[in-house]
Amino acid sequence: MKNLIYIFFLFTNLWLSAQDNVKIQIIDSTKIKAKSVFGIDTFGTLYYATANNTFNKKTKDTTITYANFQLGEITAANTFNPLKINLFYKDFNTVIILDNRLAEIFKIDFNTLQPYKNVSFVSTGFDNTLWIFNQDFQHLELYDYKANKVKQKTVPVQSEVLDLKSDYNHCYLLTQNYLYVYNYFGSLISKYKNEGYNSLAFSKAHLVLNNENSLYILSKESAEIKPIAYSNLLINQFLVTNESLYIYDGEILRQYQLKLK
Repeated sequence: MKNLIYIFFLFTNLWLSAQDNVKIQIIDSTKIKAKSVFGIDTFGTLYYATANNTFNKKTKDTTITYANFQLGEITAANTFNPLKINLFYKDFNTVIILDNRLAEIFKIDFNTLQPYKNVSFVSTGFDNTLWIFNQDFQHLELYDYKANKVKQKTVPVQSEVLDLKSDYNHCYLLTQNYLYVYNYFGSLISKYKNEGYNSLAFSKAHLVLNNENSLYILSKESAEIKPIAYSNLLINQFLVTNESLYIYDGEILRQYQLKLK
């Protein structure tokens, strides 16, 4: 009898767990050869880098490019604000700001600033600001690059930083120990224990986390991180735009619809 009760509860828990999984449905796929895919907007505009470290903006009709070979490899690109795209070149501790035609409108060389900043992660802030992680002091700074002024800073974190994403209102900092969520004042509003996550993607509505070859989602309408149910795919990179999840395997960029309800 005890064994029957145990089996009942086991299958009940498995069924409930399955119900908690967020489901996805494939709706499109595109072949693309890219070194890194950085973003895709609601109009299908794709931002990516090729093997020669050229940054590309591809629409249905045209592709325009930007290259700065003196700065080497593009470590990260933030396309949240298409009028102020920022490219981060970590090896040279430099950020380039581009307009929507990929024309250079601002250059931030942290090596020449006073005080000097050793930056390891960069993401978009509001107006003329960037969220930057200061490696020497182990804290986030909301940095106004036109005024060369730190507007906000957080308390130092105590473990290795793995990823950083943001929009105008929130900033998500993933470390080995925790996922930290800050508002635009730099105040910590929530944190979650890192259950093996190593990278993240973020849009206005959802945050998606990667744990090896598994994906999880944290919706703005929920305080719970839920697994995403999908067939086992190679995840080279992943992106999220509104209700769409994109998974790139190195050859094909697949678009999935998130089914949250």
